[in-house]
Amino acid sequence: MSTKQKTNSQIFQDSNDIFYPKDELEVSDLVKDFYKKNSSIELTGSNSKNFIGNKTQAANKVSLSKLSGIIEYYPEELYIKVKACTPLQEIEDALEKNDQELAFEPLDFGYIKNGKPNKGTIGGYLSCNYAGSRRFKVGSVRDHVLGFRGVNGKGDIIKSGGTVVKNVTGYDLSKLISGAFGTLLALTEITLKVLPKKQLTNTIVIKVDDRKKIYDLFDKIASSSSEITGAVFLPDEPDDSMFIRNKETIFKFNDLDFTGPYLALRLEGDKVSINEKTKKITKELDLKKFKIATLDNYQSSPFWKKINNLELFQNTQNNLLRIVIEPANGSEMMSYLGNKFKYYIDWCGSLFWVEVPPKKNNKVGEIKKKSIELGGYMTIIKTSEEYDYEETIFTVDPVRLMISEKIKKSFDPKRIFNPGKMYRGI
Repeated sequence: MSTKQKTNSQIFQDSNDIFYPKDELEVSDLVKDFYKKNSSIELTGSNSKNFIGNKTQAANKVSLSKLSGIIEYYPEELYIKVKACTPLQEIEDALEKNDQELAFEPLDFGYIKNGKPNKGTIGGYLSCNYAGSRRFKVGSVRDHVLGFRGVNGKGDIIKSGGTVVKNVTGYDLSKLISGAFGTLLALTEITLKVLPKKQLTNTIVIKVDDRKKIYDLFDKIASSSSEITGAVFLPDEPDDSMFIRNKETIFKFNDLDFTGPYLALRLEGDKVSINEKTKKITKELDLKKFKIATLDNYQSSPFWKKINNLELFQNTQNNLLRIVIEPANGSEMMSYLGNKFKYYIDWCGSLFWVEVPPKKNNKVGEIKKKSIELGGYMTIIKTSEEYDYEETIFTVDPVRLMISEKIKKSFDPKRIFNPGKMYRGI
């Protein structure tokens, strides 16, 4: 690849006219220059999640990929400070050496993008704010950000938070930038809370297909004191050639001795605590009424990795929807979906991952309407090649859109960061 240098600076620029600032000051200088020129910027990292959201129509591309590396990590203080484009795998490897893990549970979108694992960078995770099965119990990415640094739309370097958990008066800016898909600022540094790693994981699998019983179990799990950290329902796959029927292959485990739809719940801790929790939850859920199977640690860990890798939708060429609703309305959503779509339910009943084939593109709008009717929202995570973008990628009501516009203006007054990535015109 041929390369060149900007004539007025030392910021690296490749043959594709992508700028590669090597530190925060260079990011600031670049943004200040583009701000003066009223010139828009597409911010990128490792591109592991670039297929999510609208395509940006920016005049310039800035890759933050050189802002990578662990700045400081104090296991005894339960925090790690990293540059924004540090690969998540690098962070997890460092934590693993000290028997620690991130306080949130990451997803791996690589499998649905091209069938290969690719967790991307920590900045990408914060920008999307998506988290795995433990979300209903411990929260999402934004709930475990202790602080960050970044560059706003005028080129100013801003800082929020610190390295300790404490209550303060004022705005928690990490909550605003989380899930903003790089439309508010260019992240340069992130400080995250970490926790001791769970020693063991066991999974109880319950054979069940009745909607009322499924959500009755979800309700009891959510209110249980047994510290259940995962609850997912996997229904039968539709008999439709537009879907890849892979459930029985992906979730094939020695101790899972039945097929068909089932609900799975996760227990974590040491051996003694898991045994006690198992006895307690067996009584709370009255599991003697169901056919069950138990996956030990060696089978349980890969089970939940496959759930969080979205491997059920591996290499999908269909539309993939992410729907969040109140668990109280989950049974109605199940009834609506029936066996027409491939899907599963996570977050103890409130998160639906739904696959819609191109021949049913018109159903995407109908599903969004149903999600809103049930008090939730829908995001189109991945679109088929035939999708015509009649429906907006993200669901937002007029009031939230107005608030988003005001927040955008305060961070990025000339709207130069990732224009249109989330909402057209913002």
